[in-house]
Amino acid sequence: PETMSAGKPAEGMNLCGGSWTTSKYSQEIVDPMNGDAFLKVPNTGFDEIEAFVQRMASVPRSGLHNPFKNPERYVMLGEVCGAAAREMFKPEVSDFFCRLIQRVAPKSYAQAGGEIKAVRTWLQDYSGNSVRMLAESTGLPGDHVGQTTVGYRMPFGGVSVITPFNFPLEICSLQTLSAVFMGNQCTTKVDWKVAIVMEQFLRMLHACGLPKTDVDYIYCDGPVMNEILLRGDAKMTLFTGSQRVADKLAVDLKGKVKLEDAGFDWKILGPDVMDVDYVAWQADHDAYGFSGQKCSAQSMLFMHENWTKPEVDIVGRLATLAGQRSLENLTNCPVLTWPTEKFLEHMNRCLSIPGAKLAFGGKPLTGHQIPPQYGAVEPTAVRLPIEALEDPPSFEVATVELFGPFQVLVDYKDGQQGKVIEAINRMPNHLTAGIVSNNPIFINEVLGNSITGTTYAGARARTTGAPVQHWFGPSGDVRAGGIHTKHAIQLCWSSHREVVYDFGPVTNIPQQS
Repeated sequence: PETMSAGKPAEGMNLCGGSWTTSKYSQEIVDPMNGDAFLKVPNTGFDEIEAFVQRMASVPRSGLHNPFKNPERYVMLGEVCGAAAREMFKPEVSDFFCRLIQRVAPKSYAQAGGEIKAVRTWLQDYSGNSVRMLAESTGLPGDHVGQTTVGYRMPFGGVSVITPFNFPLEICSLQTLSAVFMGNQCTTKVDWKVAIVMEQFLRMLHACGLPKTDVDYIYCDGPVMNEILLRGDAKMTLFTGSQRVADKLAVDLKGKVKLEDAGFDWKILGPDVMDVDYVAWQADHDAYGFSGQKCSAQSMLFMHENWTKPEVDIVGRLATLAGQRSLENLTNCPVLTWPTEKFLEHMNRCLSIPGAKLAFGGKPLTGHQIPPQYGAVEPTAVRLPIEALEDPPSFEVATVELFGPFQVLVDYKDGQQGKVIEAINRMPNHLTAGIVSNNPIFINEVLGNSITGTTYAGARARTTGAPVQHWFGPSGDVRAGGIHTKHAIQLCWSSHREVVYDFGPVTNIPQQS
């Protein structure tokens, strides 16, 4: 990764039908730190997608494997996961992926390393017999001798994964392999700013035994991918990204989607104050880790008045921690989808809300070479009273998901937690949230009156950093997808099939009815 430069750009390639290919035109990807074109990837055109379309359309509806067909593939995929996990334990391999992630999506080494650890642990989890166990059946005795009913998990056939820039490895790798585990053939598209990471991961998987024909991989823009999905008749598409694109895909693909769409995520600091230094650290981490460019980033922090008393001063503690973030060690980093000017415009709109004020930050970074199409700003927070959210136009402004180092701090008092619950339920997305309290009555009231998909509760509650042992995904939407767990994989990448076995013997023939 260190050698990627304008003088020696790396080159990406498409994968289709087991062959690595280029396209007629290429897309230059610029270094987010200095603007140099350090990477060239295929810019696949509409006239170059026929092979991808035919590959997707020709996958049997019964998939590449299922409980009745090619079951040895479950075993093979478990072996691939074991080999890949062992490969990623090698320091040079782990460091390679960390550095490559940092080059295309600058984040601290610890943040990049978190992706590597998550993927490696997940691969360990699905080594050995664990892929086969995803297809575990359920059975019931019948009404008479020889009759039983068995529920099986069946694949869809030709499917697709589409993922964004912010996790160049974790989301795309886990969802693509999850699709393959259940018997599907997958076409994967990752935001081309970072897609070189997943390409390298696929090459590693091939070296670990994954058949090259199990996954097709394409560099292209959104409309081209949309055409592949339509013409290839994608039987299921997992999309992670913006609400606008998610809604379009849901219509275009006639509902054959699972979504982890936008995440404007909240955290509530309850009336009981405890572990102040830790809570401040976690809140800073949730809001400003990778400059807030996570679908799980803390977007709005509701602060009970006990947390803003002078002897606690949670806002002051957050300001101090935010001020320690630096471009030099990438604890503050380029914002890849919100240019500085657009960032500041939104901040000023929030400051125009009655009662709002700047808590900290709000200035562009200086002394850098980050290109103008990206953002370079201080970690920022706007503070406003809970009453301001009762005004619909103000609420709409305050709950815009800014994919950058920005959060809204909301003050509330005793007796106003009903207003807080009303506010969180008016938000359009329900991905992740935190309830910082050790009061079970307070926690239960919030949990019982909200629907957020992944909610952390207790003194150590957070919004980011979901480990791979639990479900992560939104709730309250029939299209909601998930990641990590057996349940998430089965929900997204398989359907239920019931087979009723009835062998007899026939002891009597009933009267005609």
